[in-house]
Amino acid sequence: MAQIIAIANQKGGVGKTTTAVNLAASLAILKKRVLLVDMDSQGNATMGSGVQKNDLLYSVTDVLLGEVPIETAIQKAEVGYKVLGANRELAGVELAIAEQEGREFILKNALKEVESAFDYIIVDCAPSLSLITVNALAAVNGVIIPMQCEYYALEGLADLTQTIDRIQKALNPNLEIVGVLRTMYDARNALTRDVSAELEQYFGKKLYDTVIPRNIRLAEAPAHGLPVIYFEKSSKGAVAYLNLAAEMLKKSKVKKGSAV
Repeated sequence: MAQIIAIANQKGGVGKTTTAVNLAASLAILKKRVLLVDMDSQGNATMGSGVQKNDLLYSVTDVLLGEVPIETAIQKAEVGYKVLGANRELAGVELAIAEQEGREFILKNALKEVESAFDYIIVDCAPSLSLITVNALAAVNGVIIPMQCEYYALEGLADLTQTIDRIQKALNPNLEIVGVLRTMYDARNALTRDVSAELEQYFGKKLYDTVIPRNIRLAEAPAHGLPVIYFEKSSKGAVAYLNLAAEMLKKSKVKKGSAV
């Protein structure tokens, strides 16, 4: 069965969608079967995977509304993984499902239909705590939190961990933080080093050794509708996300081994 992981942070601009797209691509390069689910009405993860959000015949919106089976809405991207895309139609879904019984579990129930076909399902969440984001967090096994090493980000992290705790208690007892990822990292910056040290002290082994550097190629790749590894595979950003995927796989094997 697939490992279902949300990429989430209630603070915007921290590299959340960049991480979702490039982690999906890197896992696919490492021969894993990957589905990327876009749960943000901006549709940036969809576009960053080379799928035109405005040309979607079916999207995650149709799945959440129960209008098509999830298999119908999933499509293959040209970058090695499959995509359940989103566009601005997703913004209106919350009102449509607000009175529906079991509204928090619509995505979870849909993913049950396809999870056996994938090794990893990566869910890109919007930077807000809406019913759509609650659906995502109710459906996943774990959360990866990308964050910049700055003090405002630390404040946002406290809010997010409280949100995860509440959803774990109320909706998803299996929900946990599986990793914290330092993004836009600049080791020359004293503040970056200070915040990084705080994260290490607080999260311990859940803080990934891999850091994602500030990298112009990472910023340019979405404009070409490509994960950075397909845009410039030798760039520091591409190498960092490949390292992240490898670290995830290694930790996953260790966890499975310790459970035996």
